[in-house]
Amino acid sequence: MVNLDDISVYRRFDKSHMLDHLHGFPEQCRKAWQDVLKFDLPREYSGISDIVIVGMGGSAIGGDVACRLVLAESKVPVFVHRDYGLPAFVGDGTLVIVSSYSGNTEETLSAFAELLKTGARKLVITSGGQLQQLAQNRGIPVFLVDYRATPRAVFPYSLISLIGISQKLGVIRDRSADMQEATGVLNRLSNELTETSSVKFNEAKRLAAKLWGRVAVIYGAEMLSEVARRWKGQFNENSKTWAFFESFPELDHNAVDGYRFPIETKERIFAVMLRSSSFRARTLLRYEATASLLSGAGIPYGFVESRGECALAQVLSAVLLGDYVSFYLAMLNGVDPTPTDGIDFVKEHLARSTTSSDQGKSQKA
Repeated sequence: MVNLDDISVYRRFDKSHMLDHLHGFPEQCRKAWQDVLKFDLPREYSGISDIVIVGMGGSAIGGDVACRLVLAESKVPVFVHRDYGLPAFVGDGTLVIVSSYSGNTEETLSAFAELLKTGARKLVITSGGQLQQLAQNRGIPVFLVDYRATPRAVFPYSLISLIGISQKLGVIRDRSADMQEATGVLNRLSNELTETSSVKFNEAKRLAAKLWGRVAVIYGAEMLSEVARRWKGQFNENSKTWAFFESFPELDHNAVDGYRFPIETKERIFAVMLRSSSFRARTLLRYEATASLLSGAGIPYGFVESRGECALAQVLSAVLLGDYVSFYLAMLNGVDPTPTDGIDFVKEHLARSTTSSDQGKSQKA
C-alpha cells in the first residue's frame, strides 16, 4: 500500500493539483459568501411560489445540499432538476436557477432553452460558456463564479451561492453567523486533514486506508443525506472507484434485508455512516440498529461525525472530510484524481452522434 505520509506520493500522482483546491476549500467558502452578498437580485424576484434548481454533476450537488438546508426552514418548495427539459409545473411564479459551471452542459442548456419559452423568473450560476452569453443577451441575471477548477472542486460556490440567494429572497433567515462558525470549523478541520498531518492524527487518511480495495456504501440522514451523495460522487470521480449512497430512514425499509447475499459482500464492502449528534433521537436509534445488523452480517463499517453546531458547519465539514478521503483513496489507487476519462468518453460519443441534441454539445458540468 502507498504510504500516505510520504509527501512525494502527492507529487507523483496528483499531477493536476487537486490538493490545491482542497487546501483552498475554507477560503473558497468565505469568498463565495462575500460574492453572493454583493449580488443584486431584481425586486420582482420576491414573492415567488417555488424554486427549481437545474444542473448536472458537480454543478447540481450544491443544489441537492442547499435544498436540504433551505427546506428545513423555507415555506417555499425547492426542487432539483437533473435532466433535459423542465418539470411541467414550472410557471410564472417559479424561480428557475440554472447552474452550469462551464456554461456548456448539454442537459442544462436544453433546460435553459425550454425556460426561455416560459414566464418563469430566471437566474444563472456559471463561470462562462454558452450559458453566460445566452443569459446576458436576454438580460437574465448571472452570478459569475470567479474560481477556476474542475466543477466538483467548486462545491463551495455551488452551495453557498444558493444559500445566499435564498437569504436574499427572504425564504431563509440571515446565515451570516452560521457562515462565520462554518469557516472557523473548516479552517481547523483542514489543518487536521492536510497531507502533512500523519496517518495517526488524520481521520481522512485512516478512512481511505480502510476503503482501499473495497466498494464504499455511504449512509446519511437528515441534512447529511445529500452529503452522502456528494461522497459517492467524489469516490467515483476522484478515486475512480465504485461507490453507492443511501439515506435514513428509507434504507431501514429495504437495504438492511440485503446484507446476507452474496456472501462475498463482507470481503468487498465498507459502509460509511455519516452522523450528527443533532439528529433526531429516533434517527440516531436507527444508526445503532443498522450498525448492529452490519456487524451481524460481518460487513465492516465506520461512523463519521460531522463538526460544528449549526447545520451549515456540519454539512461543510462533512463534505470537506469526504473530499479528502476520496483524494487519499486516489493516491492509494495510484491515479490522478482530476481527469474524468469515462465522463469525457460519454460526452465525446454524444457529440459524434448524428442524433440532434436539445441544445449544444456536451461539455463539463
